[in-house]
Amino acid sequence: MGLGKKQKTGYALAAAALACSVAVTGCSDNLHVKVKDYNFDTAGNMFAYAEFELSGEPLAESLGLDLDVLDAAKIDSPTAFDYIAGIESYEYSEEAMYEVVEKSGMGLHLVNGPAVAEEAKKAGTAPNELLASRFLKMAESVGQPADQIQQNMYPTFIEYVSGDPHYAQKVNTDKYADGENGAYIPNYQVDFSSLRWNRDKMTKQLVPAAYGATMLKQSLWAGDFLGNLHNAESDEEVDASTAKSGPEKEQGLRLGVSSVDGMQGMVLTEEVWNKLLYVRDNLFYNPSSQSIGALASGSYLPHAIDVEENGDKEYADVKSLKVNDRKSMLQDQWLMLWPASEFFGMMDQRTDNPNRNPAFARVFDGDPFPAAPAANVDSDTSNDVASTDPFTVTRDVLLSVFDNIKSRHWNDKVGAFITESDGDKQGTKVDTFQAGYTIEALRMFERAVDGMPVGYASGDSAEGLKTELGQQAKDMITKQADFILNHLITKDGLAVSGYDADQGKASEDTTLMAQIGAIRGLTSAFLLTEDEKYRDAARKVYAAMDDKLWDDGIKAYTTNGDEASYDAFTAGGVSSVLRLALQHLKNTSEDSDAPKSLEQSAIQERYVSFYRQVVNGPTLDEGMQASEFWDTGDFYKEGDDSGNTDGDTVPQIQKGHGENGIAPILLPVTITK
Repeated sequence: MGLGKKQKTGYALAAAALACSVAVTGCSDNLHVKVKDYNFDTAGNMFAYAEFELSGEPLAESLGLDLDVLDAAKIDSPTAFDYIAGIESYEYSEEAMYEVVEKSGMGLHLVNGPAVAEEAKKAGTAPNELLASRFLKMAESVGQPADQIQQNMYPTFIEYVSGDPHYAQKVNTDKYADGENGAYIPNYQVDFSSLRWNRDKMTKQLVPAAYGATMLKQSLWAGDFLGNLHNAESDEEVDASTAKSGPEKEQGLRLGVSSVDGMQGMVLTEEVWNKLLYVRDNLFYNPSSQSIGALASGSYLPHAIDVEENGDKEYADVKSLKVNDRKSMLQDQWLMLWPASEFFGMMDQRTDNPNRNPAFARVFDGDPFPAAPAANVDSDTSNDVASTDPFTVTRDVLLSVFDNIKSRHWNDKVGAFITESDGDKQGTKVDTFQAGYTIEALRMFERAVDGMPVGYASGDSAEGLKTELGQQAKDMITKQADFILNHLITKDGLAVSGYDADQGKASEDTTLMAQIGAIRGLTSAFLLTEDEKYRDAARKVYAAMDDKLWDDGIKAYTTNGDEASYDAFTAGGVSSVLRLALQHLKNTSEDSDAPKSLEQSAIQERYVSFYRQVVNGPTLDEGMQASEFWDTGDFYKEGDDSGNTDGDTVPQIQKGHGENGIAPILLPVTITK
């Protein structure tokens, strides 16, 4: 598995760790956090875990934590906040991504990816043999021994919208290798064959929000894993800017921040490249011909496409595609724009971009991934040529999605994003959550097209290229943020859930999702413009949310009226606003108004309550997190069949709900007392 930077590579940590003796219990007596259903929502989960990732190690480190002091076996050390952010939030996020794109089979097999197929045809070999050789080449480039590549992976190039996360067979927890003091490494950690989900219970449908949110997870982790080099002998990370020109291998260096993480970054990059190539050449809807196919002028990504598989149980592929819902949905579009922007930032090869990461440059120089044609990376767009390389494909999809948001969802007269379009006619509804996140997606787009750092460095300042497209994004961001300020915030400081552009009237309900959208959008506008009015407004909404929606009886925010019902989108949003509050909105010496809710300690208290109560839940069969893996402290120990060796309220995967257990993903819950 790919491990966080604080953790040692290989299996040393699992072997050395002991079961934690600290029992972590629920925070409130008589509190119930009941699971509503056990269906896996790909879009919501991958979105939430992207926010959990950003609210994990990057957040803890930004607040001054030395990540080296964290230990998965020492719950709540050095503090509950540090442990939850640096271990739980971060590792839940990573493991769930692998569950979807490498283990479950929740989509179409990478063997059938278009880039793999194209290369196999050129080489005159079978696609499965070609993919195997690609993996070996990747392993060599990062210095990972071939025999340490996980066995029986099910890498996907595009993912389905939903499925049943229960394991379809008994999970192989037999001992693979001995550890210390009775701890051992289970077989399923190195052989993924027992971790498949039931394909018959998958909704075989391609929805941009689902495969886009998965791409967001993949792109964020790939950017982290491949963002530097490492010493081939010691496996220690090396600043790529210090490397000399020429092959890194001749300098005793390898790609990636470590051999294990580098390999995962390679696999994720291969998956995203094939995904975007498939999307570009197959999934765009042309309203003129009323058919799907390759990207063309005026085409867009429709909301839902049904997949009929070819019946190949080993390497599932498409037999036919059929449009189920032709609408253009704003959520689909921003959940494609954001990850495509992140991925574009990795492989940006434009010659006039001075901010290019030298480590990424080595990944996309032709080995192991193809470089873009010179004509496609110069400053003259008129000489561009068709190509299947990662840079060109990502650029094509990115610019098309941006254009669709601008042409089908932006209402310039109103100054806001409209939630849906039937492809020809724009609707009338503005949704505060969707509009707020569209602002953040556009902020990432602006940074990507203007050549500024994205990923974990998306808050860093840099001199951008100041492109026309970047300016268009900025203009829409500021107008939408002003619309939130002027039309979507009530006198008591809460945001309303939406607005009807046809009637010129705001809604009256003040849901938690509305507060999340307003805070997310206003904070993004502040980060882009540095205009304090947006930060001030976001702070006021946060303070009002904390004052009016926090229920001390359940130690959580109510979501709508007195109800506290959380799905994955809600959980991801809460994680996001708590992170933003800690990084950008908390009280400083320069703030004339300093509400107690915006003191750092108060925000951290909310963060801990959220993860303990809502995510983990008060008991083993409650809470959103269905199960957990050894990265969060639940190690396997001989003679211990409890399925909960760390004594917290989240079970090991094989002991979770269902006959064979359940994957480590998020489930919807309702909180009652």
